[in-house]
Amino acid sequence: PHRTELYEDPPSACWPIVYSPDYNITFMGLEKLHPFDAGKWGKVINFLKEEKLIADDLIVQAREATDEDLLVVHTRRYLNKLKWSFVVATITEIPPVAFLPNFVVQRQVLKPLRTQTGGTIMAGKLAVDRGWAINVGGGFHHCSSDKGGGFCAYADITLAIKFLFERVQGVSKATIIDLDAHQGNGHERDFMDDHRVYIMDAYNRYIYPGDGFAKRAIKRKVELEWGTEDTEYLQKVHTHVEGALNELRPDIIVYNAGTDILDGDPLGGLAISPQGIVKRDEVVFKAARRRRIPILMVTSGGYQKRTARIIADSILNLHNLGLIDKELATSGAGNPKVEQMIKDSVKDLTNLS
Repeated sequence: PHRTELYEDPPSACWPIVYSPDYNITFMGLEKLHPFDAGKWGKVINFLKEEKLIADDLIVQAREATDEDLLVVHTRRYLNKLKWSFVVATITEIPPVAFLPNFVVQRQVLKPLRTQTGGTIMAGKLAVDRGWAINVGGGFHHCSSDKGGGFCAYADITLAIKFLFERVQGVSKATIIDLDAHQGNGHERDFMDDHRVYIMDAYNRYIYPGDGFAKRAIKRKVELEWGTEDTEYLQKVHTHVEGALNELRPDIIVYNAGTDILDGDPLGGLAISPQGIVKRDEVVFKAARRRRIPILMVTSGGYQKRTARIIADSILNLHNLGLIDKELATSGAGNPKVEQMIKDSVKDLTNLS
């Protein structure tokens, strides 16, 4: 495989939380023309800093995926298409982008998306090394090797998994748990005939993309009705996540944690409360950590103004419950034997006292 900076080990003192200020999309207020908060990623980090969970030098700095990295999945033809501003305008669904010179589009729109993509690839390796990782961006689940759409210009989920399969020993099976409100047709198309990848997808059945062909790749399909609420949703997520992981034990879980299931999301059409989202993430992490399967979380869709706070609250909740932990992370969380030893000695001590 080609040499890539994305797989260089970050300092062990870092949390396996990946971010870069380059994630955020800003251009002369043009981003206001889209229903989403284009600075959501930075806001998540700011909330986590305010709560003293992290500091700048304790998170892993995402690096931009290079063309060579992207070609692990994407066709050259597709990457060349992104040199046309109108193509990028169509994919990102921001029409005015069509009228900007492409160098501006590359710098202001595609570079942030390439950096988030690099972040997902980096977080894949971190998850295997440390037991868990969170890319504060990424989750571009509508993009496949030769087609973008729905604000997704690069197939970061497919890339992260292919990188792991090609470069990391012992990773030969992956499970994607896609809980964004939309069907994840990008990774579904990419892994259509790949038996190494098990896909669970829960989505509003009536909204974009309604990709019938891609649905054939879903091993566990959870089609939701308009306005689905917390109780029914959480029960379904719990049942199917457990079912998926009992059916096949993967070497890595990629968890697409879209927040567009939030009540009031203009595109998602579901009615989950902020507390419901926090609980959902907890259900998925509990299932992964209990089985000691490394988990990579990406944040995906959901761009209401209150979204960033909810993502931050969810990460804080995972930490408060001991489901993500920096210390465990650096002491071989990927190594169940070490973990069991720690657990046993803690148990012995509590029995003694």
